[in-house]
Amino acid sequence: MALKKDNQSVDIGDEDFPKDDILNLDSITSDKKTGIKSQPLEASKGNKNENGFLDFGFNQSILNSLRNKGYENPTPIQKAAIPELMLGRDLLGQAQTGTGKTAAFALPLIEKLADNKELNAKVLVMTPTRELATQVAESFKSYSSESSNFKTVAIYGGTDYRNQISVLKRKVDVVVGTPGRIMDHIRQGTFKIKGISCLVLDEADEMLNMGFLEDIEWIIDQLPENKQMVLFSATMPNEIRNIAKKYLNDPAEILIKSVKKETQLIAQKFLFVQRHHKLDALKRILELNNEGVIIFVRTKLLTISISEALENSGHSVAVLNGDIPQNQRENTVDRLKKGFIDILVATDVAARGLDVERIKLVVNYDFPFDKETYTHRIGRTGRAGRSGEAILFVNQREKHFLRNLENSTRTKIEEINIPSNKIINEKRMEKLIENLNESYLNQEENEENKALIIDILDNLKDKHSMNESSIAIAAINLVIGNKSFFVNQDDSWIYKQNNTDRNRSNRNANNRSRNSNRRNNYQNDSFETYKFNFGKFDGIRVANIISSICNSTNINGRSIGKVQIFNDYSLVDLPKDLHRETKNKLKNIKLRH
Repeated sequence: MALKKDNQSVDIGDEDFPKDDILNLDSITSDKKTGIKSQPLEASKGNKNENGFLDFGFNQSILNSLRNKGYENPTPIQKAAIPELMLGRDLLGQAQTGTGKTAAFALPLIEKLADNKELNAKVLVMTPTRELATQVAESFKSYSSESSNFKTVAIYGGTDYRNQISVLKRKVDVVVGTPGRIMDHIRQGTFKIKGISCLVLDEADEMLNMGFLEDIEWIIDQLPENKQMVLFSATMPNEIRNIAKKYLNDPAEILIKSVKKETQLIAQKFLFVQRHHKLDALKRILELNNEGVIIFVRTKLLTISISEALENSGHSVAVLNGDIPQNQRENTVDRLKKGFIDILVATDVAARGLDVERIKLVVNYDFPFDKETYTHRIGRTGRAGRSGEAILFVNQREKHFLRNLENSTRTKIEEINIPSNKIINEKRMEKLIENLNESYLNQEENEENKALIIDILDNLKDKHSMNESSIAIAAINLVIGNKSFFVNQDDSWIYKQNNTDRNRSNRNANNRSRNSNRRNNYQNDSFETYKFNFGKFDGIRVANIISSICNSTNINGRSIGKVQIFNDYSLVDLPKDLHRETKNKLKNIKLRH
């Protein structure tokens, strides 16, 4: 990580931020220029080793909230950003989602607003999506839960104006919203912005990708000129730099060079599976882990068909796609958080900004379109220091795309096998024994239930002449139910597929060796492979694909590399480092016959 401070860049890596380099805390608590008011460290005397956030000079209510959430030590982005924001500086930060950047700007802003008595909002946070707006607003509320009279509101499209207007008329400290709805309220005069002292742009690059540049600039121009500005972005394209240069005043610059430390918490795996076996493979994966799972698929139709199939198999599952109304989406996410739903089948659009602590497994049922999509998907687990697992389904023809994904993410994705009957049955037996043992331990703690169980046992022994062994068998049989406990389906296809894949890999390796000179002319480091969902079944030829790409983007036909057409999809080698706008156009490309 590099910190730019007073026009000097200091490389501090990912290790702990040195205390001497943070700031002089005495100057923070007494700085009249910034107007920061914070409790002296003596207010938490005796808790020195209890919370690593003490050195920032936060008041006791914030420290209590952090302690209640189980936060002990700040992340690298928090260590670097919080001192600068406490001083009132503008800030330009680059960090991936899941690194704790929301707390990095929320905590110091809550601290500064601790004694705010004004009715007008003081902080405005802009986010690209409704889901992220809700998530950020909830974070503000949780961090200020111990503070009295601190109010946060989220405003976004898809919900009733009247409720938002009613809330905005009352005392509000922080407003979090999407650009479109913020603009609507400003134009109608229902959002009073004259008191805004800080503007935060969260996931700025994503807002630009979604075409919000003009909206963002319009909103900035309406706000008071004398304000603190904070800009966070996962990537730093020229457009973001231009916004920072135009609107930020001598900003502190913070860069998390690598998220390797964060992604190490996510066990990334893949398995080879033929298309017609994908649903069977998914069900077998869920036999091993079916609590807190997100399954990413390409289309809305697939979310419905897969969720129905999983429901029929006895899973607790819900759907999240672009056709689901906003209030129903929020209800679904809330039920997932509370454990009423274990599995979510979602498209990429619907799941953006989703942050649920229970998510332990992400399944890429359909191969992601690009590196950014893959990173976003697996980032739904392993967030803010928690561990997680991500499994990618790959068919034989997607192997080449898998290699490109590993190269672009600089991560080796581990190959695993589809669970066989033997593995699933061992897991079922292990879980049954674990549940029985847990039930026994729980009844030891509940004296009322224990007495009831003893009465039932005595009754069975006296009236039905059952011994302890037969009673235990009957009880376990009740737990198992009438269905067969062990899986006895034909799983020979798993072994057959693995052998076929190995033989095919050997043949492909020989072919690659013969064609290496030809491929090296253009592949190497200058190209990346893109997958398009049309192929031979659509009656297309190479010329159709090249024509479609050239007419939909600014890519020159001469710069297009190898084109491979399969039955229902095609692979095309295109230049690396394409502009984000070009990549978005490729996602929506229309076939030209």
